[in-house]
Amino acid sequence: MAKRIRIVLALSLALSCGSSVCHAGDGFESLRCGSDIREALVGRKVSNERVVVIEERHKKIGLKDLGASEITDRLSSVSWMICGEEYVLLEDRDIVKDVLKLPNHSKQAPQFLGTGQVNGHDLPGIILAILKNEEGADKLTATVAWKIDEKQKKFVVLPTEGLRCPRDGIITADGGR
Repeated sequence: MAKRIRIVLALSLALSCGSSVCHAGDGFESLRCGSDIREALVGRKVSNERVVVIEERHKKIGLKDLGASEITDRLSSVSWMICGEEYVLLEDRDIVKDVLKLPNHSKQAPQFLGTGQVNGHDLPGIILAILKNEEGADKLTATVAWKIDEKQKKFVVLPTEGLRCPRDGIITADGGR
């Protein structure tokens, strides 16, 4: 009898996975425009299925992959357009650990990911920042910045006084040049 119950449960699960119910596990299923995006994503497992499939499934929220960067062998920074705003997800092997709503960036205010300096001294770790594009400068002033805390797997606000970052870490689509 117990064996029969297990078989029925297994078949029920298999049949329900043929419907859209099983697609709910891509991490974005609970997002709604106007809701707390960070709250809805932290702790979720993000699917590693093809991006075009995920984007198509979530057209209602304007989901669009904007790229990713590997921070460590386990930790990645993944950018998504959600409801017309850019969010950066800090993922530890497909589990969202932190989410940051990124301010607007452009050629004049490029997005940066890499290492920087404070008052001419190297700052340890990886920084995510929006910079001020200064004509002819090798290193640009940060207007807002976060350090990626690799141990806590969080974005930590970083003071920008004296913080400068090299152009080679600019990841804005237009290159910020």
